[in-house]
Amino acid sequence: MADEQDPSIHYPQSPESGDEDGGGPIKTFLEHLEDLRWTLIKCAVAIFLGFAICLSGSNFVIEFLTWPLKQAEGIRTSSAPRVIYLLGTNVIARLPVADSGLLGLTNVNTVFRLEPMLLGTNQVLGLRQVTNAGARVTQTFNVQLKTLGPVTAFSIVMQIAMFGGITVSIPFVLFFIAQFILPALHYHEKSFVFKVSGWATVMFLLGVAFCYFVLLVICLSTTVSFSNWLGFVSDEWKADEYISFVCWFMLGMGAAFQLPLVLLTLVKIGILDHIKLSKMRSYVVVGELVMAAFITPDGNPLIMMLMAVPLHLLYEISILIAWWWARKARKQAGLEVAVIPDRSGDQ
Repeated sequence: MADEQDPSIHYPQSPESGDEDGGGPIKTFLEHLEDLRWTLIKCAVAIFLGFAICLSGSNFVIEFLTWPLKQAEGIRTSSAPRVIYLLGTNVIARLPVADSGLLGLTNVNTVFRLEPMLLGTNQVLGLRQVTNAGARVTQTFNVQLKTLGPVTAFSIVMQIAMFGGITVSIPFVLFFIAQFILPALHYHEKSFVFKVSGWATVMFLLGVAFCYFVLLVICLSTTVSFSNWLGFVSDEWKADEYISFVCWFMLGMGAAFQLPLVLLTLVKIGILDHIKLSKMRSYVVVGELVMAAFITPDGNPLIMMLMAVPLHLLYEISILIAWWWARKARKQAGLEVAVIPDRSGDQ
């Protein structure tokens, strides 16, 4: 009698047996609540451990987050002397001495201001050398992060622990949630969830990496250049604002890269197809620009374009994948019709 099963418990069968239930034994409502309680406890413990790990390694996290700033400084900083042209208080150009076309300049930064001058009876626009321009004009890129408050350092550490803790613990949290949900799904639903989860992770990491290695470097560099062009000093930034800006920027770009998964999921369930996606292209371009404007912290048009172009490229890839799925479905449907025997002559 050892091989007999308890008739009070429903045991799922394999897909080969024709039953697509695919779940575990049926449980009562209280048993599901108990499973949910342990799931929440395990998720809370994982988040707490991630919080503690990032809290203890705050110095390494800060070094990681300030790497784009150092890269931007390396792009903009040059030891070669420059010829700087001003229009009022705005810097309109910074050229190497060899490219300026001026002779007899020393090996230090030289500043000229464009001003109207009287040449005989004619008024022309000429250059007048400025000897007291100061550091705010001659500087290129020298940003220092400072804590401008008694509790700012504590706030920075809490931000790092919060963002880092969630990032470190999210794989474990998703695993524990999957342990709770997956037993109730059919086999084909489990396969779909696994594929979506894997691609969502890959696309999120691609978005974060693109923001970290490309967008942040360009954004920080152009922000300082824009401030210098306006005549403002940009050598000191609030450290807490910088950390918050970098973290939210990377998370926003990672979330934006989930666009293909959302579109292709809607295609799979039959709400959209490649024809509808093609007709929506003009509206999507506007939406991408609006999304880029919200994610871009300083509204820099260059950064907006750098964000919108990859998003639209992902949209076009989604259209191609939807078209390929439709073509594959048509071929499969035609093949199935071709192999059905014609029984009209048997009558």
